[in-house]
Amino acid sequence: MDKKRASFTAMLMAYYRAYHAMHETPKIFDDFLACHLFTEDEHSFFENACSQAPRLDDPERAASLPDRAAAIAWALQTITPGPSMTLSRSRYTEEILDKAVGQGVRQYVILGAGFDTFAFRRPEMLEKLQVFEVDHPVTQAFKRQRIAEAGWKLPAQLHFVPVDFEQESLAEVLTRSSYNPQALSFFSWLGVTYYLTRDAIFTTLHDIANIVPAGSAIIFDYLDTDAFVPEKAAKRVKNTIRDAQQNAGEPMITGFDPSSLAADLASLGFYLQENLSPTDIEERYFKGRTDDYHACEHLHFAKVVVE
Repeated sequence: MDKKRASFTAMLMAYYRAYHAMHETPKIFDDFLACHLFTEDEHSFFENACSQAPRLDDPERAASLPDRAAAIAWALQTITPGPSMTLSRSRYTEEILDKAVGQGVRQYVILGAGFDTFAFRRPEMLEKLQVFEVDHPVTQAFKRQRIAEAGWKLPAQLHFVPVDFEQESLAEVLTRSSYNPQALSFFSWLGVTYYLTRDAIFTTLHDIANIVPAGSAIIFDYLDTDAFVPEKAAKRVKNTIRDAQQNAGEPMITGFDPSSLAADLASLGFYLQENLSPTDIEERYFKGRTDDYHACEHLHFAKVVVE
């Protein structure tokens, strides 16, 4: 990514969550605050881009859509997997976090937090949790500016921790914050791994293993290696990888083999407790919907526990 500007992808994912919260039911994930982090011009920019996507992807189908609203809905539900990715992984993470807090977790660390709204959207959880948002300094500063413009009061339990995952040690930056390495912790790492090198991913996981007590957990999503093989990749995932590099300047570069992930993680001291496939995610979060939302091909959710 361009380290001099806030992550475009982080903004785009937040727009997807905001659109879903405002326009669609039943909710896969209800981020009812995300819409307040955008200007009117940014809302218009994203809506215009989505409304034009059907014409570029499938002109014949686009011609049959009755209006602009239908074009936007079809683009978000069918053309791009981004909305289904961010909605399902956010729901999965917070469902597991809710259970973890009941089992003694007292710190929630959001790696690559982007425009996450948890600390403002779930105030009841702050009675039991300290929340640490870890992100690139530029993206984090931009988000803090938008929080101020929205007039939101920063909770005392929310801590901002700037980091460049490719250049800095997560353990070092957390140690410089008020993070407590003795407290049972829960980490989420969503929408990040595929933008990092394999070495950077495992370095970050190694750092986590060294600064948390046994029983702490991490949720992360990842693309399987087939997503990066043109003849095997689903069309919309292939297009997303292309667009991430060409349009957003944020290339996706890394995938994992689901069959060997458990062994890879075991070498770092983690137990792979759950490894959801696209089929699993479809069954859990999309089955029975009457719209066109479906699980993203090649996307997996992993829950790992420190042994």
